[in-house]
Amino acid sequence: MRLSLGFTRYSDHWNVGDILSQVIGLVDRGLGFLISTSLFLAGSGVFKLYFSFLLYGTEPTWNLLAATFFIVFTVYGLNKLTDLREDGINNPERVRYVIRLEKVLKYGVMISLVLALILGALSGIRAVLVLIFPMVAGVLYSIRLLPGRPRLKDVTGVKNLIIASTWANGTAFLPYITTGGMLSLKVFLVYYFFFTKSMINTMLFDVRDIEGDRINGVKTIPVTLGLEKSRILLLLLNSTLIPWFIVSYHFGYFLDYTPVLLFAILNGYAYILYFSGTAHRLGKLLDLWVDGEWFYTLPLAMLV
Repeated sequence: MRLSLGFTRYSDHWNVGDILSQVIGLVDRGLGFLISTSLFLAGSGVFKLYFSFLLYGTEPTWNLLAATFFIVFTVYGLNKLTDLREDGINNPERVRYVIRLEKVLKYGVMISLVLALILGALSGIRAVLVLIFPMVAGVLYSIRLLPGRPRLKDVTGVKNLIIASTWANGTAFLPYITTGGMLSLKVFLVYYFFFTKSMINTMLFDVRDIEGDRINGVKTIPVTLGLEKSRILLLLLNSTLIPWFIVSYHFGYFLDYTPVLLFAILNGYAYILYFSGTAHRLGKLLDLWVDGEWFYTLPLAMLV
């Protein structure tokens, strides 16, 4: 007769598959929260800026890294609060989070904007101007500047250009402000690299949102060109980074990070080919692989 203390073996109720399922579920919900509230993207923006500091060969400035986190959270948080209609079709999970946390997000966005400007001011007025550019651009492209004329956001490709230039402005110019005396060619090369990566990024997310954009009459590049032509355009954009890499190498720029830059270019081809073929079943992998690119690219750069 075996002595029983009233306990049953854990394995009687749970097996390895059940445990993995629970863990995966928790991770999935956690990622859903971080992505839907823009915290994931804000963190990625910090890693991207840190990588830009490395390309310039200068020490990262903590207040500008923190200011970037808050301004990205502000801009994309506002976007999520105002685009509930489109997201209801494109990303219903995000809408559920936003509606549930709407009041918190509104206060969070206001507080983040104030913190971003205070932290930017520690590096001077030029840093503040760079940080408020996304807010100004967002307002200008969302309103009707002339009666009877379409908003800038309604013109095919303008949204992508504004988003890409906004990311490139912050990522290229904030490190430049702290250093000064940089050659204009080097600044241009840094700017073009981040502009191109961001342009590809925003177009891939338009591929994911193509169904909702069509229903709402939003003429994005994938809606206008279709998936196949959009894929060709994306591959051409990424291919411009090959002559960019050759020019950079010729002038002796970014030599310490040559393997990482080659990885970034090849990685771009990989996720373009993977994600531009279909508008369905992209899920969180698009956010993790594309928006989260700097979470794994920066550690590589710090290892070389």
